Amino acid sequence: MDSAAASRAPARAAEGRLFFRRRRVFWLLPVLLLFLPPFLNQYQQYVVNTVLVYVLVGIGFNVVVGNLGLLAFSNVAYFGLGTYGSALLMAKLGWPWAATVIPAGIIGALAGVITSIPAVRGVRLFYLAILTLAFGELMRWTYVHWESLTNGSMGMTVPSAAFPLDTDRHRFYVFLVLAILAIVATDRLLRSRFGRAFEAIRGNEVAAAAMGIPTNRYILLGFAWSGFIVGIGGAMFAISVGQVSPPSFNMQELILEFAVVMVGGLGSLIGSVIGAAVLTALPQIFISFPGFQELVFGVMIILVLLFLPRGLVSLLARLSPLFADRFYRE
Repeated sequence: MDSAAASRAPARAAEGRLFFRRRRVFWLLPVLLLFLPPFLNQYQQYVVNTVLVYVLVGIGFNVVVGNLGLLAFSNVAYFGLGTYGSALLMAKLGWPWAATVIPAGIIGALAGVITSIPAVRGVRLFYLAILTLAFGELMRWTYVHWESLTNGSMGMTVPSAAFPLDTDRHRFYVFLVLAILAIVATDRLLRSRFGRAFEAIRGNEVAAAAMGIPTNRYILLGFAWSGFIVGIGGAMFAISVGQVSPPSFNMQELILEFAVVMVGGLGSLIGSVIGAAVLTALPQIFISFPGFQELVFGVMIILVLLFLPRGLVSLLARLSPLFADRFYRE
């Protein structure tokens, strides 16, 4: 017994060193980003802020699709509910934006619990995809037709935030903190027994249940956490764009969010960050060329899925084990 433990000790020590190196690499990027705003114009700063919004959106989507392995497309519903929830609390009740962030996350989490019901009842694959997709469309229908609350298809203006959230540059620092907290909290979740249960469910749900894992409870938790993170992203989106309207949460938005997960890397936290950065920022280079943004977006997805089916994170994982997440696998 002692010899077996001694033989595993070097492996554990190496894993520990790799973990601390990964932590240093993780904190290096946010520190560097702190010095970025003075070099950006107003539009570039807005794009960077949008990247941070989609980091949260990608992380939340990846928890269900990548880590739980369930084909659910309700992410755009969480995003819309978080956005409208934050905007309505500001416009109707006069709340400051900072006070709406957690409620927006809670609204998204409640939506996650609702959309987990079909999955808990055993609905899977394309049936689950259609049901969750229908929920997103139902929410968009609600935004359009509940005119007394949402101002219908005309959309609603989000009240301007007071200092220190009155400019994109100031909002950047708050968004960066929220993105870091979301990444760290989700990483802790996925490295805990909850994350191990997610991995077991993704691998073989029947076997996981046979081992005594309460699969329904963990599925509900995964959907709720996804909705919470994406709902906070919705609150960030509301204050960033300043105008909320139903077309912002249509099928095209869902395709973008799914592409963030697939291009970055399915089941990878780092992949969600990479996918958000690439698909949000890169097409902006071609903003002066009408039609090229959509072309670049489509070509990028095709090339990544053809040559890097595990996403861009797989390329980094080949270069360094620092970028290989716990749940990333070839």
